[in-house]
Amino acid sequence: MTRLRLALILLAAAGSAQAADIRPGLWEFRSTRVSLGGAPDLSEKLRQQLANLPPDVQRQLRQQLAAQGVQLGSDGAVRSCITPEQARQDSVYAGRTDGNCTLASITKSGNQVRGRLNCSQPKGSADFETTLDGPERMSTRVNMHSAQGDIQMDTDARWIAACGTATRQE
Repeated sequence: MTRLRLALILLAAAGSAQAADIRPGLWEFRSTRVSLGGAPDLSEKLRQQLANLPPDVQRQLRQQLAAQGVQLGSDGAVRSCITPEQARQDSVYAGRTDGNCTLASITKSGNQVRGRLNCSQPKGSADFETTLDGPERMSTRVNMHSAQGDIQMDTDARWIAACGTATRQE
């Protein structure tokens, strides 16, 4: 459960790397590759683990993420609403705390956003790089180092709809 939770934190944090020039609204973030300690891609295995969690554990995890403004889909996708004010900022969530993680050192150059995620529980840090592929698409690569091991994650994100208009998982 610890590695699954850490992977979900990283996936949610990937959504925190947005920069100006993105469309405000509901965004969906989907893990395309997850590697623990250099192992082969585990993204499908993590989705299966999530689906196989007891309903009460799934409910608790969804509630914890919802408290941070993040919606977890049954397929493992993460959704988060980006307000117009946030979309206008160059570093949307610089200094924001997501659970036990804080975003720092966010910089933008062209269509690239880079930054660092520092986590206290589990203790670790991650460097991320986001490439904006237009106002409705982006991809993020996260490299995290912690006592539990290293995790590398690639995420693709897409704009779904205006905030509050899309509630069903597509």
